[in-house]
Amino acid sequence: MGSLAFVAFALLGLLGASHAQLKLGFYDHVCPQAESIVKGIVEEYVKHVPSLAPALIRLHFHDCFGCDASLLLNSTKNNTAEKDVAPSSSLRGFSFIDIVKSKLEEECPGVVSCADILTLAARDAIAAIGGPYWEVSTGRRDGTVSIGSEVFTNLPAPTFCWKT
Repeated sequence: MGSLAFVAFALLGLLGASHAQLKLGFYDHVCPQAESIVKGIVEEYVKHVPSLAPALIRLHFHDCFGCDASLLLNSTKNNTAEKDVAPSSSLRGFSFIDIVKSKLEEECPGVVSCADILTLAARDAIAAIGGPYWEVSTGRRDGTVSIGSEVFTNLPAPTFCWKT
């Protein structure tokens, strides 16, 4: 039951927005191949490394308290980023998102947000392991700040256990 709840929360997160005007086909005129690029890379990697699928879903879930890709930002001298605090310590898939972003930058420089890449990759990962596929509204904007302390108020600790 715990894994079902996790998937449900992850799917709900796919509906989230980062204060943007989301719409189906947001990139149709500026980067029409964006979604197919993400899907193709996800399918190829998940075929060889199936454990990447749940990692991408979890990465998206952790980001989608704002759905702004702030989870991908690095710490600075004066600030510990979200990905560098305990609840995020076991996340993986960051380098995969970098691969997808690099390919999208080759095709459509400066167009596709990392927030949308996380969302599309999570959706495509679910489909790649035999789950459903659905249309996802895009147009999320990337955050510019990542505050690690906010993770503690938005996510349960890694040691959290639901009691039934």
